[in-house]
Amino acid sequence: MSWLDRFRAGHGQARVGPVSVDHAPRLAEIHAGAFARPWSTEDFERFLLDRAIRADGLFLGRERDPAGFAVSRTVLDEAEVLSVALARPARGRGHSGTLLAYHIQALAHAGIARIHLEVEDGNLPALALYRRFGFVQSGVRPGYYARPDGTRATAMSMTRILSGSDPGFPSGPAR
Repeated sequence: MSWLDRFRAGHGQARVGPVSVDHAPRLAEIHAGAFARPWSTEDFERFLLDRAIRADGLFLGRERDPAGFAVSRTVLDEAEVLSVALARPARGRGHSGTLLAYHIQALAHAGIARIHLEVEDGNLPALALYRRFGFVQSGVRPGYYARPDGTRATAMSMTRILSGSDPGFPSGPAR
């Protein structure tokens, strides 16, 4: 492999791993680019210091700062996905599936049996992703999310049951 091939390979690879408090400013920046009501750096610092929080980052190439993240809160054998977001340049390239698969697998290995999340009903890419990973609708919250234009959006609650050997990867039919 030539030097140029090694350089290209290193910059095209996506890897997922835990994030630390040092990543809080970057996570806040990504969140602000994805949501109308962004979390602050301080919000992320509090989350990342909480033992009940599982946070994983998506890292592209040799970058040390994440290009995306997934954050969940765990209680006993259940988890709630609090947020999943990718920076704009990382979107539309299949990275959300890589990130979510890793995150679900990490939760399964930690003994989580059920995962909950909420997503805006108009967020079609996220809904497709969650459905592909076996999440099914479990409820609806009309007017739950504030939109930048002052209107309110409906939140769909979704759930996925995990087995002890769950690989986290997309399942066939929803369970």
